[in-house]
Amino acid sequence: MRYFCIHGHFYQPPRENPWTGEVEEEEGAHPYHDWNERITEECYAPNTSSPVLDEALRVREFVDNYSRMSFDFGPTLLSWLERRYGEVYRAILEADRVSRERFSGHGSALAHPYAHSILPLDSPRERRAQVL
Repeated sequence: MRYFCIHGHFYQPPRENPWTGEVEEEEGAHPYHDWNERITEECYAPNTSSPVLDEALRVREFVDNYSRMSFDFGPTLLSWLERRYGEVYRAILEADRVSRERFSGHGSALAHPYAHSILPLDSPRERRAQVL
């Protein structure tokens, strides 16, 4: 038998203005206020309740994709979701709880280091610090 794993790596860099602590309006994210909001509405939120269609393309049920895949969220994004999109944040936490039941006690959420380095570009010392 062959297996495969779908992994979602969800990361957004800090966007807050360091003086105000607020994410300023980002023109390229129109019609949304900023990119965090746009990507949440287009990706993170829909993945908490995705339609499953039948043969006639009618919605048969809705599933939380996070409970069926491996995933990680960067800390800056997850903190922002908790503050601004609490329902999405709570759905992600619930998906990990559900996945623990589905996968014999092993949840789908993976740890994500606070620093977001690109490991192949790191020095051996930096790689070791990131991984260990």
